Amino acid sequence: MCRGSRAILFVEPTDLLTRALEDLQESVTGLVGAQNPGDAPGLVVVARLLEDGIEHLHRDRFHGAARVKKSHFDNKARVEAKVRQLGFPSFVILRPVFFMENLAGPWFKPYIDQGNLAVGIKPGTKLQMISVADIGKYGKLAFEKHAELNGKALDIAGDELTMPQTAALIAKAAGKPVTHFQVPIEDVRKGSEDFALMLEWFDAVGYDADIAVNAKAYGIRPTPFAEWVQTVKW
Repeated sequence: MCRGSRAILFVEPTDLLTRALEDLQESVTGLVGAQNPGDAPGLVVVARLLEDGIEHLHRDRFHGAARVKKSHFDNKARVEAKVRQLGFPSFVILRPVFFMENLAGPWFKPYIDQGNLAVGIKPGTKLQMISVADIGKYGKLAFEKHAELNGKALDIAGDELTMPQTAALIAKAAGKPVTHFQVPIEDVRKGSEDFALMLEWFDAVGYDADIAVNAKAYGIRPTPFAEWVQTVKW
């Protein structure tokens, strides 16, 4: 990448962003940021971005963060407020819901391998989810239509399923039995108060991104879970 070029940077955690900006200097005019949700220095980072002349900032944060109190999502809401306060010439806030990829990660996959989708939410609760690829498409859109979207916050999702429905689709893709096991919330709380608060919010409130409206408005086809699940080696 030569100096003076236009660049899109996606970095995490904060220290990597700081080093990258020092290396690239004036070559960076736009950035997509997705810092660690508990990363308090994120507030310092957005200030640094403005000082370094970043023209376009597209921030990825948890949809619903402003409504979940006493959790790491408070940090996300504070960073969004800071972005608005600092006065970037152009910014778009992306608010994705639960990542489909979470289920293939270390918090859930070991239990799925044993035939259990172990999630501490009620069987009837519908959980909105989104693939990382879809988030990337919205990030691209945010740069391509930054003038039209400037200052907006987009709540984005790709599908909405109960955990029994999700388990059934995983089972079909994996070719083995997988069923939903509702982990008692107090057992979750023993390991993480923060995680327990999030699960309780899923049951009591939940995400409300309008999947159909977004698809029509922005021309991005949402990836259904039934399609995404086929891409994972279960």
